[in-house]
Amino acid sequence: MTNQPEPEVFTQVTDWVFDLDNTLYPHHSNLFAQIDVRITAYIENLLTLPRAEARALQKQLYLEYGTTLNGLMARHGIDPDDFLRKVHDIDYSPLAPNPRLGAAIRKLPGRKFIFTNGDRGHAERTANQLGILGDFDDIFDIVAADLTPKPARQTYDKFVALHSVAGRNAVMFEDLARNLAVPKALGMTTVLIVPRNFEPTFSEIWESDPDHEDDVDFVTDDLTTFLETILPRL
Repeated sequence: MTNQPEPEVFTQVTDWVFDLDNTLYPHHSNLFAQIDVRITAYIENLLTLPRAEARALQKQLYLEYGTTLNGLMARHGIDPDDFLRKVHDIDYSPLAPNPRLGAAIRKLPGRKFIFTNGDRGHAERTANQLGILGDFDDIFDIVAADLTPKPARQTYDKFVALHSVAGRNAVMFEDLARNLAVPKALGMTTVLIVPRNFEPTFSEIWESDPDHEDDVDFVTDDLTTFLETILPRL
């Protein structure tokens, strides 16, 4: 794992795969914090729990099932469409358009994908606010994954099969190292996006991945600059 981009590593890449939340926009925008709060509120209302208990259950389900949604479906049989609609009913205005990022993505040779555990609507609204929606070939969301979230191997297999992605010709950008384990095993180059100055802002203990350092090839706190650095050699 290195903090320095090595452009020659990316010369064979034809498929550029980006996570959405806290990857295509920076952690400090706190957009995902809004979703996090809405998930807690959903559990409060669903189970008539005090906020602290709902919050604890939210994190327990996240750890046990990969997403809180998966856990609520397994234990309480909730309607996933209702959940996704409610938790993604957020204010996108804190996201500033990022024309530099859009310009860099457009210059990347090959196909570009968003691969997210969120739903398509959230991905489209986020990318539209950033001014980059038109720069992607497709969005692979939690619905396309049959509601099975990353880091499940079957979800990556569905994505790879759907778009005929060859591991050695692909790179994946993610903010959670655990979600890079399967891409690394598939032969992809992996890039971990971390908060600015490499200091956590919104991340909590349950989001850290100390056991997955070997699955990360590169780490950066600035996706735009990282892409701009490798572009001249592509």
